[in-house]
Amino acid sequence: MSGDMPVMTRERVVEILERIALLLELQGENPFKIRAYRNGARALELLEGDLATLVHDTGLNNIPGIGAALREKITTLVATGSLPYYEELRAAFPPGLFELFEVPGLGSKKIKALYEKLNVASVDDLEKACRDNRIAGLEGFGQKSQENLLRALGMLKRGAGRHLSSDAARAADILYTALRAHPDAIRVSLGGSVRRRNETSHDVDLIVSTAHPREISTAFREHPLVESVLAAGDTKSSVMLAGGIQADLRVVADAEFPFAQNYFTGGKEHNIRMRSLAQERGWTLNEYRLAPSAEDAPPVPEIAEERDLYALFGLDYIEPELREDRGEFEAAVRHSLPDLVKMENLRGTFHCHTSASDGSNTLAEMAAAAQELGLEYLGIADHSKASFQAHGLDEARLKKQVADIAALNVGFDGFRIFSGTECDILKDGALDFSDAILEGLDYVVASVHSSFSQSEKEMTRRIIRAISNPNVTMLGHMTGRLLLRREPCAVNVPAVIEAAAATGTMIELNASPQRLDLDWRWWRMAVEAGVQCVINPDAHSVEGLQNLYFGVGAARKGWLTAKDVVNCLPLKKIIPALRAKRDRK
Repeated sequence: MSGDMPVMTRERVVEILERIALLLELQGENPFKIRAYRNGARALELLEGDLATLVHDTGLNNIPGIGAALREKITTLVATGSLPYYEELRAAFPPGLFELFEVPGLGSKKIKALYEKLNVASVDDLEKACRDNRIAGLEGFGQKSQENLLRALGMLKRGAGRHLSSDAARAADILYTALRAHPDAIRVSLGGSVRRRNETSHDVDLIVSTAHPREISTAFREHPLVESVLAAGDTKSSVMLAGGIQADLRVVADAEFPFAQNYFTGGKEHNIRMRSLAQERGWTLNEYRLAPSAEDAPPVPEIAEERDLYALFGLDYIEPELREDRGEFEAAVRHSLPDLVKMENLRGTFHCHTSASDGSNTLAEMAAAAQELGLEYLGIADHSKASFQAHGLDEARLKKQVADIAALNVGFDGFRIFSGTECDILKDGALDFSDAILEGLDYVVASVHSSFSQSEKEMTRRIIRAISNPNVTMLGHMTGRLLLRREPCAVNVPAVIEAAAATGTMIELNASPQRLDLDWRWWRMAVEAGVQCVINPDAHSVEGLQNLYFGVGAARKGWLTAKDVVNCLPLKKIIPALRAKRDRK
């Protein structure tokens, strides 16, 4: 690391405040004290600007949710990189205890019971207790809980070492920006799964061309985000970043850059096809060059850019998101690659939450943030009453929100809020609100939030019954997956796609980095069936609107174009699009 003091990013400070709240909960502390730390964490997330600058300039005075004691602790964290109070709390518990908070289905109360009654202090302890059948008999758990915990532990093992696209992209952007600013850098590119916009990443890959490899590599290893150096060389370095993400740097001569950029972007199967195309022409292709493989091989033209390499093989340029060997080569030969959807194509979005349910910001604040992003419309879809854990709205509160939206819309010029709901799909496929209530809304997102363990037949029937209702505009996060935390529920995706096409129901691409659901691998089938995609951020704060970036990345991987995504329509055209299904009735 470049210094002894840990980097105190806003995200790290928020994480520490949340962990303090958890530790206090484990100690059985006053709930008001616990809530103060959680409120402080939320307040920090909503602050605009660099945290260190804010601490220096304002002392965090007059910020709702951050009192004097909390200001002092945050200032200490930012100034020194540590907090004795936090370290003392941590020392009272085994270090492996925090691993348990990553296990779906375990909250602080259950972790406290496991720790105090069964001495479970790590993920390994939890797995052993499950396999020894000790958890089934513990009050508040039972046999089914034990089985669910074993499944969750299996998923955590499979996802070990992987990170959400949002975490990887955030780290990659910081490093990319720093390398671009280095005076010795000629060209800089991201690579690997981050550049291909995969939903999870094992590490961050960067490629830099330069005439001074040692200077670039040293600067990379000494970046403040680096916690430890795993491998150090002039042309290859690997580091571990704050947050546990590995980052790898390749430094090449500028003439080698197009080949390195292509090779280190991948994916593996795509690279194999590229090498095969080179071999067919008597050449050999690797991460540094394209060269003749025999004396009688044809000469190799100059390759200045990555796209020149594709052109040399008779291919249209293949965007990084498509490089998975899933038909992109055949389409590139036929000149039929899609013109992939872009962020600037989005004209609005739906499925956004406010502080009326489990969001952090008011209706007016969400609308203002959407306008700042240049959107023409925003759909509000707070939870329905069955989602009591998310403070779901009942009929009276929903009607009031509809009235509030109408009042706000009067003051807009060229912008509109659409009134909606994220209506729970109940266990039998019925909806959480009556048709009379749903008919009074501009649109309806129908989502499953409970009973995920139903059989595939039951879940499929449940969803299809719900979307058969003419008031359901779009199906939210179809499979209910939480990446690296919860497997998709058992559902016959093709059958639901077919039903959505038959009923004229849009299918959501939920852009939350934890979901990215429906999975990009299904979207070509959905479009061919005639289903319209709607990219929704599932935003629970104004910052959550930024999730659209990850949704667009997943849509691009799914070969989607602007014409496939309904919220690429301008305001005048989205209004009849939202009514189309009801009009069919």
